[in-house]
Amino acid sequence: MSGYHGGGHGVPGGDPPPGGRPAHGTPPPQGPPNPPWGNPYAQPVPPQGNPYAQPVPPQPGPYPPGSYPPYSGHPVPPPPAWPPPVGPSRAARILRGIRNPLHAAQRTFRPSREGIVHDPQVRTLQLWRTVLGLVAWVGLTLTYKAVVSAADIKAAADDRLDQSWSGVLVLVCTFPVVVGAFVAAARGPLRRVYLRRALRPLGAVLAVMASMATFPLAMAPELAGVRDAVGLPGKVLIGVLCLWSLGFALYGIGLSLVHVFRTADIHEVLPPVLAGVLVWEMAVLDVVTGAYPQVPTAVRAVFILGAPVTVTALSWWELRRLARHHGLTVRGALGR
Repeated sequence: MSGYHGGGHGVPGGDPPPGGRPAHGTPPPQGPPNPPWGNPYAQPVPPQGNPYAQPVPPQPGPYPPGSYPPYSGHPVPPPPAWPPPVGPSRAARILRGIRNPLHAAQRTFRPSREGIVHDPQVRTLQLWRTVLGLVAWVGLTLTYKAVVSAADIKAAADDRLDQSWSGVLVLVCTFPVVVGAFVAAARGPLRRVYLRRALRPLGAVLAVMASMATFPLAMAPELAGVRDAVGLPGKVLIGVLCLWSLGFALYGIGLSLVHVFRTADIHEVLPPVLAGVLVWEMAVLDVVTGAYPQVPTAVRAVFILGAPVTVTALSWWELRRLARHHGLTVRGALGR
């Protein structure tokens, strides 16, 4: 029958509803009451740690390449520290210098004071200052001097070697004057410090002079009696010493002009000051001796004056860079 008449679902006397469905009009079952709202102003409670957690031991490390850390659950002592690198001994360095004169020249004529300022741009500037001077000399020689044979090339190379040797001699004479004035102008205990530091530059001066002295001993006619007195073994030893000194002296002369007899071992401001004084002395010497007679007067004046003007400008830039980037000034070096 229809639910709208007697005997239907949900009316008195009717059939019960199928499938456990509630009768029409019967309120649905009620669930648990809604939880009360919390306090909006309550402070959050931090999460509590696990009271049964075991502490994790510190992990050792680092480990050498190719190895792996141990299992974290088993604490182990850290690996032994790597030993510091050990440099060659003094005897090994001496033997290397005997075998290689170029290495001996580097050890003798390059600054190596502990704590010295190494500025790559200043070092590059010092190298380019020497290279540009050599390039200018080669261009001037090839332009105004006939070089058409091997003998002409040898004569030009001899002239350049003589000029370099003259520059070294002038530097040797200028070195004690400028260094002496620098030490005398320093105040207080700085004088003793600079005098002690001047031993290595002085040793470089004596080394280049001693190496050049071996050539007369091997080739000068006036010393033929000395060579005859030592006999054949002595002559062989003198010849080997002369060949060794040739490489040492040639490379040493170049390093001496670049590093100005390693005067940076005394103080970093000395090389640019001494280089400026040296180049003006060489210009005066060229004017007095009448250097480059085959070059026109105007070109010779430009070439002779161009070197000191350029080197002076570069030395000023080097001093300014030392002051700006490293706080090294001439006044500070003198303690004033």
